[in-house]
Amino acid sequence: MQGKHSDKATLLHRVAAGDELAFRELYDCYYPRTKAFAFRILHEQDDAEELAQEALLEVWQMGDRLTTIRDFDPFMKTLAKRRTIDAWRRLQLKRAAEREARVGWKEYSEATTEVVLLNETKRIIEDAIERLPPQQRTVYQLCQQQGLKYDEAAQQLDIAPATVQTHMKLALKFMRAQLRQHVELAVWFATFWLFF
Repeated sequence: MQGKHSDKATLLHRVAAGDELAFRELYDCYYPRTKAFAFRILHEQDDAEELAQEALLEVWQMGDRLTTIRDFDPFMKTLAKRRTIDAWRRLQLKRAAEREARVGWKEYSEATTEVVLLNETKRIIEDAIERLPPQQRTVYQLCQQQGLKYDEAAQQLDIAPATVQTHMKLALKFMRAQLRQHVELAVWFATFWLFF
């Protein structure tokens, strides 16, 4: 046991002096352990490998300070644990940000789809209004868009309220038919606009 400890101290002294072969020996010994520990926590192979490499690079960069370490195993465990906890926190923040981005994109997509559909529906309605016969168009605009009652529209147009009602029924029937005819096209248009 004493021999092992003393061999490790000698190895650390050689690494501290810049001996690359000694560092390779230390690396080969501690890299698999550090990586395995990190993987158990992070569940990400690439992140575990990177963490183990960075931890051992930190050891290499310590230089002379390595000679002050009495027992390297606990030191390396603490270093691996600290780095793994930091990496785990970063990973959690990254995952949370990705979830937020996905939710944000979904909400944006849904909102954009609604806007596109509303705009397309508005365009279809405006087009249908323009295609109404003149008297039906006037009645529709007065009653539907300006909110006049049939009696008020009749008085303004100097026609019977029943005639206003007939024009309104015909106008609404035509408008519904136009919307039904174009609604699938509007949905397709919105989908196409969003994804292409």
